[in-house]
Amino acid sequence: MKQPTHSAKQNPLNLPVLGDALPRWGGGFSRTMARGILRLLGWRFAGSVPNLPKMVLIGAPHTSNWDFPLAMVLLFALQVRVYWLGKHTFVNGPLKPLLLWLGGVPVDRRAAFGVVGQTVEQFRQRDQFLLGLAPEGTRSFVPRWKMGFFYIAQATHVPILPVALDYGRKTIALGDPIWPEVGETAVLTQLRAFYKGVQGKYPEQFSVESIRPSFREG
Repeated sequence: MKQPTHSAKQNPLNLPVLGDALPRWGGGFSRTMARGILRLLGWRFAGSVPNLPKMVLIGAPHTSNWDFPLAMVLLFALQVRVYWLGKHTFVNGPLKPLLLWLGGVPVDRRAAFGVVGQTVEQFRQRDQFLLGLAPEGTRSFVPRWKMGFFYIAQATHVPILPVALDYGRKTIALGDPIWPEVGETAVLTQLRAFYKGVQGKYPEQFSVESIRPSFREG
């Protein structure tokens, strides 16, 4: 039987090395707990995180309620600060402090300039801002991804970083950054290649065929 290498013993989760441009969060306790949970569940990382202060991260497949807790655990394990969008009314509830601490950004879908406009403003106001989005928008099967992630990246001139929660291999895969300047069709072609073969917790609810150009491109 092949024995683990020294590096594998030292880094069983295959944690990527992080650069100083990335926004950080968490402490020693949360990091240790999160890494312990991932080891217990058998998950590990694949790929690297670009050393950039601003990016749009997209996570897929999103087929289960467990995806969000798993995503938070992996962020605590990495100690990387990633924000996510939530309905503006959460700031009126008792969970406001917790949700803000976890990275929630309230957006009002009724606003005249829309979710994309509000999100672009968040990028402009901050020196460091990693935004996490689930382009499927729901845990159920969808015939076409929502393209908000592309329009936000395009308006802010930041790259898209694809992240895959591959339940089949128990791997958190980090792709190469994709710059929106290559165009919507080229971006989606690269995303289809990255997510091909990736398995969600409920595989029947995800298909790479849903990663296709928006209606406005035909």
